Amino acid sequence: MSTDSRLRWAKIGILLGRLALAAIFLVAAYAKMKPQISLPWSLASIKTSLAMFALQVDSYQMLAPAHVSLVAHVLPPLELLVGLWLLSGIFPRASSVVTAILIAAFFSLTIRTYARGLEISCGCFGPGGKLGIGTIFRDGSFLALALAVTIGTFLLAKKSAATFPNGSKASV
Repeated sequence: MSTDSRLRWAKIGILLGRLALAAIFLVAAYAKMKPQISLPWSLASIKTSLAMFALQVDSYQMLAPAHVSLVAHVLPPLELLVGLWLLSGIFPRASSVVTAILIAAFFSLTIRTYARGLEISCGCFGPGGKLGIGTIFRDGSFLALALAVTIGTFLLAKKSAATFPNGSKASV
C-alpha cells in the first residue's frame, strides 16, 4: 500500500471517528434537552428537561446542591457545542482533545459510581439508562474511539507538516 493510499485511509478513518463522536455528543445533548412527554419545544420546556436532568446529576452524589443545577444546565449545551465543533472540522486537534477529556471524565465518573455500588440512572442519553457494566463498556468504547481520533489527528497533522524534498509541504 502506498503512502498516499495509507494517508487517504487514515483521513477517512479519522473523519468517520470524528463523525461518530459528534453523533454521540449530539444525541446525548438532544436526549437531555428534549421536552418531556409531549410538550412543544420552547425555552420553558428545555428548562424543565434540564431540571429533570439535574435530578440525575444529583444521583451521582458528587456535587453540592448549589452546583448540581449549574452542571445540569451547562453540560447539555456544552455537549451540543462539542458535537457541532466535531462536525465542523474546525481545529480538529483541539476538538479531539476536548472530546477525549470530556469522555475520560464521563468514563471515570461512571467507574467511580459503579464502584460505589450506586444503582442510578446514568443520565447519559436521557432518563432511564441504568448504570451498569454495559454502561462501562459503552463509555470505555467511546473513550477508546476518542483517543484513537485524537492520536490519529495529531499523527496526521505531523505527516502533513512533513516537507517533501522539493521544499513543498504535504496537503491534508
